[in-house]
Amino acid sequence: MIKYLSGYLTSSFIKRRIKNIELFMRYPIETQKKLFNQLILFAKDTEFGKKYGFCDIKKYQQFSNRIPICKYLDLKSTIERARKGEENILWPGKVKWFARSSGTTNLKSKYIPVTNISMNECHYKAGKDMLSVYIHNHPKTKIFFGKAVRLGGSHELYKNYNTFYGDLSSILIKNTPFWAEKICIPRKKTALMGEWETKLEKIIEETGKKDVRILLGVCSWLLIFLKQLLIKFDQKKIDKIWPNIEVIFHGGMSLKPYIIQYQKLFDKPINYYDIYSASEGFFAIQDQNNVEDLLLLLNHGIFYEFIPMEEIGKKNPKIFPIDKVELNKNYAIVVSTNAGLWRYIVGDTVKFTSLSPYRISISGRTTHYINSFGEELIIENAEKALNITCMKTKSIIHEYTAGPVYMNKKNSGFHEWIIEFKKPPQNLEKFRDILDEELKFLNSDYEIKRYKNLVLGPPIIHIARNGIFYDWLKKNKKLGGQNKIPRLSNDRIYIDSILEMEKKF
Repeated sequence: MIKYLSGYLTSSFIKRRIKNIELFMRYPIETQKKLFNQLILFAKDTEFGKKYGFCDIKKYQQFSNRIPICKYLDLKSTIERARKGEENILWPGKVKWFARSSGTTNLKSKYIPVTNISMNECHYKAGKDMLSVYIHNHPKTKIFFGKAVRLGGSHELYKNYNTFYGDLSSILIKNTPFWAEKICIPRKKTALMGEWETKLEKIIEETGKKDVRILLGVCSWLLIFLKQLLIKFDQKKIDKIWPNIEVIFHGGMSLKPYIIQYQKLFDKPINYYDIYSASEGFFAIQDQNNVEDLLLLLNHGIFYEFIPMEEIGKKNPKIFPIDKVELNKNYAIVVSTNAGLWRYIVGDTVKFTSLSPYRISISGRTTHYINSFGEELIIENAEKALNITCMKTKSIIHEYTAGPVYMNKKNSGFHEWIIEFKKPPQNLEKFRDILDEELKFLNSDYEIKRYKNLVLGPPIIHIARNGIFYDWLKKNKKLGGQNKIPRLSNDRIYIDSILEMEKKF
């Protein structure tokens, strides 16, 4: 009885958020203008606010003219001061938490500030909206009558400075509000364990016999967890262990390479809801059933700007607020946040699929692409082409990465792919040819460069041994949490290191 009463109360509490969501959907420009003014007001007395004269900024154009766009390296020394306990630098007060995420070169780490207000008014608020949308779309749901399994990373103390760093997921779990902690398992102590393989065994032990209805996490790590769960309980389907399982909220990477594997784990249909959350903020949620685009969250402490991809790399690129964007055009996201990031280039690229309301699809990253020959291959192209190729060849991909092989005096360049298959194609040459044709169809620049093999030759595909990508992540201490396989790279750092591991096996 207490279980059902608690479920109804939680559901009623979360359901109320739908009105706030509808409000910013109806008044997007006004919402962003109001938020912009609030951010400027909050930060006017910080070191950054004083430097750029926030006290007399009244309009967006002033903000745009005064403050340069920046990347992490531009802020690194400033953030390090905040990590050492200095106050009122980028945001009022002291910042206690920093989300550690992998950099895009040489496997270095970035430390993104996470303030109390950003946790509450961005991440947790967006989490409530995610659940509210799901309840709205599934009015008969009983997800709150059971438990939600969360997979997260770990955090550590920055010695001598009394600040902490770790995966964003670990920071959010450590500070989870009571309404979420009530339904989430495993317990915090287990969820925050550092060693992934030991933690995985403990999570299975704590969750396997519970009434689980929700799964939350990065889809690649959730998949590993679910497969281990089946082995532990000697079952072939997850719903034999958790008969009331209903929805998977996933983010961090595309579900497309994994969807066939997921479908094989369940006897009954499962709902999949995508989210777009990063160390810099919680940006978007899937607000409709069975779609791929996401609703941009406009009143969650983030002011958005967008750089057209053709402007990336220019000294003074064109930058647009949300009311100036166009449909189906690739943009790099720039954010100013209630964690103290100002005109910060996140590194992700998106396309707008709708302007009323504002919905986006994630098209790739400004750094994770291949453009060594002018082909401008982005993750969106790769994911779609691989998905179609797998359907046509009845194969299943587990993980993959790709990079360039550069031109020399004798040969044109080409793309080299390392693919770990769950189910390999019967004919690898046919798989390669279909993938090549699909990439040509999806990307005119790639098609032009492939013309008569003059600039770009046909791709080379290596079938990787089972577990190679897992071993690569383990070697680089990136098991669990929000760590992901780099899909595309414009250099050979990742692909060469994986090939080297393959040779030594």
